[in-house]
Amino acid sequence: MPLRSNWSQRSCSMARGLDILGDPWSILVLREVFFGNGRFDAMKSRLEVADSVLTKRLAGLVESGLLARKAYDDGGRTRQEYVLTPKGEDALPVLNAVTIWAEKHLPAPSDQAHLYVIHTGCGEPTTSADTCTRCGEKLTAANTSWHSRSRSDQPIRLSTASGTGAAS
Repeated sequence: MPLRSNWSQRSCSMARGLDILGDPWSILVLREVFFGNGRFDAMKSRLEVADSVLTKRLAGLVESGLLARKAYDDGGRTRQEYVLTPKGEDALPVLNAVTIWAEKHLPAPSDQAHLYVIHTGCGEPTTSADTCTRCGEKLTAANTSWHSRSRSDQPIRLSTASGTGAAS
């Protein structure tokens, strides 16, 4: 989903990546799905976003192959939730990098406004987006948790493309 113009055919790989991941709402939608929060109404409530904005970002992430729709029964009515695809799961280091950078360089407005990347294999926070700085293991959605104090007292395991992890 283009941020300002279509950069999908640029020769620069960073520009092509930003064509999809350069929109803040898209990154926040991915955050919610990694947290296991893939239902429209729940995302809308958590993000405090307009229906039209969320609908557009979800459509763009599905079209780009980062998310897929999955049917679920809502008491007699079939609805759709959004789940990660392998391509979407591969965006995890981008989200981790933004989080780690913000924790290092930007003051949090409250003690509840922190998000830490935790390697579940050794149980330690990491300051690297793709490998655990404690034990060196590669970080994946299957072995990573995020600790958001505004959501839980404990780290939350991330959802994966295979449907394991948070609230799947």
